[in-house]
Amino acid sequence: MTFHQFLLILRARWLVVASVLGTVVATTLLVSVLLPHQYTAETVLVIDAKSADPIAGAILPPQMMAGYMATQVDIINSNRVAERVVALLKLDEEPAVREQWQAEADGKGELRVWLAEALQKKLVVKPSRESNVITIAFTGSDPQFAAAVANAFAQAYIEVNLELKVEPARQYARWFDEQSVPLREKVEAAQKRLSDYQLQHGIVPSDGRLDVETTRLAELSTQLVAAEGQRMETRSRQGQAGAADTMPEVLQSGLIQGLKAELARQEATREQLASRVGKNHPDYTRIEAEIRSLRERIGAETQRIASSIGSATRSNLAREADLRAALDAQKKRVLQLRERRDQIAVLQRDVESAQRAYDLVAQRLTQTSLESRTQQTNIAVLAPATSPLQHSSPRTALNLALAVFLGTLLGLGSALLLELVDQRVRGVEDIEQCSAAPLLGIIPSRA
Repeated sequence: MTFHQFLLILRARWLVVASVLGTVVATTLLVSVLLPHQYTAETVLVIDAKSADPIAGAILPPQMMAGYMATQVDIINSNRVAERVVALLKLDEEPAVREQWQAEADGKGELRVWLAEALQKKLVVKPSRESNVITIAFTGSDPQFAAAVANAFAQAYIEVNLELKVEPARQYARWFDEQSVPLREKVEAAQKRLSDYQLQHGIVPSDGRLDVETTRLAELSTQLVAAEGQRMETRSRQGQAGAADTMPEVLQSGLIQGLKAELARQEATREQLASRVGKNHPDYTRIEAEIRSLRERIGAETQRIASSIGSATRSNLAREADLRAALDAQKKRVLQLRERRDQIAVLQRDVESAQRAYDLVAQRLTQTSLESRTQQTNIAVLAPATSPLQHSSPRTALNLALAVFLGTLLGLGSALLLELVDQRVRGVEDIEQCSAAPLLGIIPSRA
């Protein structure tokens, strides 16, 4: 079929095309007029996903932005948000709504769930492709009701979103609260063990007895070393048998030196008397007696000094034994104090460890408690819904334009279909297609 033949068919069957087009347009216009008007109200939300989260304090990475926005759309479309809208608007308390529920659902199921599903069917959530803006659109027969439902969806979404963030914090807070009780009891028990041990052994936190006892131990060690030296020295002197005259104490004694000087003088006098008067002279005998007396006195004084050295040796031995016993006792005391201090250090470490665990749990408990009571969110209403002045459907102009387009297509299709059923000769091309004879001429039609 050529384009000229197509035009000839349209020319011949224009009434069919016009009637089909008129019928479609008239039907569309009638339906558009008879259909109830529907109003669409829109609430615009902005989500500040790039800033720090008010609860977790973390910044959302850019590569997770698309998934985050898709998650928010799914939350808005969830049954939980729809049921929250029903509760906010108190739709389940309306008698007319209950009657409609009884009529359509025969009273089966829950009214709130039925209303939530009905609202979800008229809800459209449109996220922006290049920004963090989400549009919530609700369509209804009443413009004020549509605006109220759209705003209620926005409010319910904000509340549910906040609950989804706060609820884990509340669970953590309860768990940390439960854990803090045994940890606090553990700290108190460790502190009590430390206090009982200090009270039992009379130890105060600032006790410096170990340092004092250590110093005393060092002093006793020094004294013991000195006593051992003195004892060895006196014993070596005492062991000098038959050489008492050469002892330093004897040589340094002024009395013995004076007696020896007197003895030397008397011996010199005796020698002079022996050469002058002889040994039988009374003066010689007197001098001899004085010499014997001086020697006896020197011997007695030397023996006394030697005896005193032995007493000093015995005294040094006794003092050394006392110092050694005191040193051993002091060592035991120092070791005991060190053992007690080590035990206190162990108990203190137990207290510190329990205190650190309790402080960490208490810190987390405080943080999670604050997070569970937060009312901040990163969602804000950019433009609340208002009652629309113009209905969104039916859109008469658009419907008529579509009706004209579809009516034209249907009219053309109907004309072609009729032409196929009842073919007629409408031009030169039809004659050439119907007959193999050559075309001799054309009779023009009358004007």
